[in-house]
Parts: sequence; C-alpha cells; structure tokens
Amino acid sequence: MKNCAWKVSSRGLSWRTILAKRENFRKAFRNFDFNKVARFTEADVERLLQDEGIVRHREKIEAVINNAQRAREMVKQEGSIAAFIWRYEPEPETLGAPQSASTSETSKALSKELKKRGWKFVGPTTVYAFMQAMGLINDHLEDCKSHREVTRARKGFKRPQ
Repeated sequence: MKNCAWKVSSRGLSWRTILAKRENFRKAFRNFDFNKVARFTEADVERLLQDEGIVRHREKIEAVINNAQRAREMVKQEGSIAAFIWRYEPEPETLGAPQSASTSETSKALSKELKKRGWKFVGPTTVYAFMQAMGLINDHLEDCKSHREVTRARKGFKRPQ
C-alpha cells in the first residue's frame, strides 16, 4: 500500500499519536541526544512516567534509554550509526516495493540485527518507518510531492562509510 499519508497502525499506537506529541518527546528526551538519554536514571524514568505530554509506558521509556546506550556502543564499534544503518539500504530496484504495507526484507534484517545487539522495540514495522524517515525507502506514489522530495534528496546524498 503506497501513499503519501501516514498509515495508522492496527496494533499499538498510531503514528499520528506519536507525531502529535513530537515536541513533547523532543523536550522529554533532551532533543533526542542519545548521549544524554543514555545517562538517564531511574529518577528520569519516574519523571517521564508523570509527563502527560508523552506516551507513559514504562517498558517503552526504559527501551529508549537502553537503545540510547546501545547507540553509544554502535558509534564506538561502527564509527557512526548512519554508517551502520546505510548498510541496509535496499537495492534500487526494490525501493518503493514494500513486501507488505509496512515491512520489507531489509527492515526485517535490520530489525533482527538491532535486536541481536540488544536494542528493544525495534520490530520490522518500526524499523521500516525509520528507514522511510531516513530516505532508505521511498514508497510514496510517484506523483506525490514527498516522492519527488525524497528522490531529489537521495540524488545529492553521500552515503556514510
């Protein structure tokens, strides 16, 4: 299912819910600086559980902190997160060809590797959405404004080594 609109999840939270709370998440998680989030303590978890502006789910909050710690490890091991993630760029002929409405073989492979490295809440659907946001996958309809913008951005993009 290719489109220009965010897909609403049939399980769990919708992307619309998350996007509506984006600025609250940004503030709560220190502008998404994983080095800062990796140092969060149990007191930070308790603070976040009281924050009505975000999704208050203990396991997910703890997963964010865990994943920030794993991100720090990845930078040490791989040089950068981007260099690691872009290894999972799909072949050009498969760009825009999702296996289903929200996964692909590459999102499954990346999800599996992240889980192996200790990341949490990084299933293939979440990873697929991340890959879309990063520009690794462009499954917008060809006449969609977003398709053109992503295509243009990819042409000038240098993949991290």
